Amino acid sequence: MSSMQTAGDIPLQIISENSSSERRISPSWTLGQFKAKLEPVTGIPPLSQRLILKRGSQQSIPLKAADEEKTQLGSFPLAPYAEIHVTDIRPPGMRQNFTDVTLVPKYEMPPSEYEQKTDSVLAWKKAKKLGRFDPNAPSIEQAKFEALETEVKQRGIEVGKRCRVGGEDAKRGKVMYVGEVEEIPGGAGKWIGVKLDEPVGRNDGSLGGKRYWGKEGDPKFGVFVRPERVETGDFPALDDLDDLEEI
Repeated sequence: MSSMQTAGDIPLQIISENSSSERRISPSWTLGQFKAKLEPVTGIPPLSQRLILKRGSQQSIPLKAADEEKTQLGSFPLAPYAEIHVTDIRPPGMRQNFTDVTLVPKYEMPPSEYEQKTDSVLAWKKAKKLGRFDPNAPSIEQAKFEALETEVKQRGIEVGKRCRVGGEDAKRGKVMYVGEVEEIPGGAGKWIGVKLDEPVGRNDGSLGGKRYWGKEGDPKFGVFVRPERVETGDFPALDDLDDLEEI
């Protein structure tokens, strides 16, 4: 709105879906000028605005005219602190969303700049030697080893035990190996080698030329998986002939 105010200016409440504020308007403004000034306040283009004047309990009055560029606001019964409601008449899909914060671009500080700051959480952790800055804290690699070791113990995984892989009965078998598998890229930590009852695996107990169990044979009976995929227990080999009793 214009910053120029005169004795004739009238304070009004401008209310729209996304804003509500007190503004001073001049009765000498035309309706067209007024709508143009409302656009930055409400976010609604002039041609899409519908204006309603409300004065307490009195009947609401539409602010409209055949020629908005010649009709002054003074021709309407304005009163101090009356309300002017601005409605967006565009279809919902064509309106701008001013409340969805995900649409607002976020500033992301470059990591290199953040690391140089002295008043950040990172600087505080460094000063207090917390988290990864604690010289006695285990490394990420060590923590990974310990987590896998704990998983093996909690699941009772041992060589010779019956098991199934990934909760699939089609992948029942026997634990043949528990330990490191250097041939798997980036696979530090415990792996479980399982000899499956059916040829639904991916190897024959060897990887990269190194044999972990058995002899060379059908390459589809072996599989190496992480401990969290192995469930030990009473998982006998399935016999397809048992199904004949139900025919």
